[in-house]
Amino acid sequence: MEPHPEESTPRSGNPAGNYGPGTQIVALAIFLGASALVAWLGAFATVNNVNGWYVTADKAPWTPANGVFGPVWTLLYTAMAVAAWLVWRRRVPESRPALVTYGIQLILNLLWTPVFFGLYPVLGTTALWLAFAIILALIVAVAFTVLRFGPISPAAGLLLLPYVTWIVFASSLNLWAALHN
Repeated sequence: MEPHPEESTPRSGNPAGNYGPGTQIVALAIFLGASALVAWLGAFATVNNVNGWYVTADKAPWTPANGVFGPVWTLLYTAMAVAAWLVWRRRVPESRPALVTYGIQLILNLLWTPVFFGLYPVLGTTALWLAFAIILALIVAVAFTVLRFGPISPAAGLLLLPYVTWIVFASSLNLWAALHN
């Protein structure tokens, strides 16, 4: 019986990179925790402003209801964490630079929310344009992450595709807000 593509790699032959189950579980928890931390920190800026200036903001006609964002982001952050874990567990030379790229996009993700929601009351439209620049950089960073993850773990690359799709969509909402507020 042929091994499943995720069960072997030409460089290590072991998808778990010789990590034991306990180490694997702890690592997955760390990746999930990092995603949860980014989500939690971003929520501070959102919670204080989504019912403030954003209520009366001119939003794109295709803007989803506020209740859609939480569940979507929960799924995306979970998929991101699992993707990073899949790359980490491969233990190939390409894993480290791929995870650095992942970290960069995670930082950009963290920066966008307080700039868009938190700085608008202080900077006005300038904050929305700054947020737009950040989200464009985020799209590039996530695209690079997909390109780095895919060869290491095709499943990891695929897990990030909904994320990149969502942030391209979110960038359209950001652009509309910058142009109309």
